[in-house]
Amino acid sequence: MLEEKEFIERLLNPKTQNESFQKLLLDYQKPLYNHIRNIVLNHDDADDVLQNTFIKVFQHLKNFKGESKLFSWMYRIATNEALTFLNQKAKKSGISSEALQSKTIDNLKSDSYFDGDELQLKLQKAIIALPEKQQLVFKMKYFEELKYEDMSEILGTSVGALKASYHHAVKKIEAFITNN
Repeated sequence: MLEEKEFIERLLNPKTQNESFQKLLLDYQKPLYNHIRNIVLNHDDADDVLQNTFIKVFQHLKNFKGESKLFSWMYRIATNEALTFLNQKAKKSGISSEALQSKTIDNLKSDSYFDGDELQLKLQKAIIALPEKQQLVFKMKYFEELKYEDMSEILGTSVGALKASYHHAVKKIEAFITNN
């Protein structure tokens, strides 16, 4: 990929914008989809949130100041979009976001895009029992294998706090799986 600053300039230049945005989509569509899917769980919802994420990225690119990596900035947008989506969906359904996630996990078996087994379902149930921040940290580290430094930029949390959150999440998940 081009030097990031140069790539951003190409994204902002009307003459090279379309070609550059296509490259951005190509490079980031899959990792952002996986990140969003880990949060919202449902394939169709993940597609919707991904589309909204890229719209926001496109609309706000001119405001990107380069204080973080483009990757981190886009992940932060995707994370916020996914969490907002879950909260709005729960509100529309008249239930809590925890109840919504639980319901979504119950429906995972019938999701043709879910290829997990009973242990995967148990893991998902253990994850939704965690506080929201621990859920995010665990999913980003365990499923996406993100480095703590990248997670720190995305979530605006210190590396030490992220390591502690991940450690607590693992302990709670182990206890949940052992006891259920």
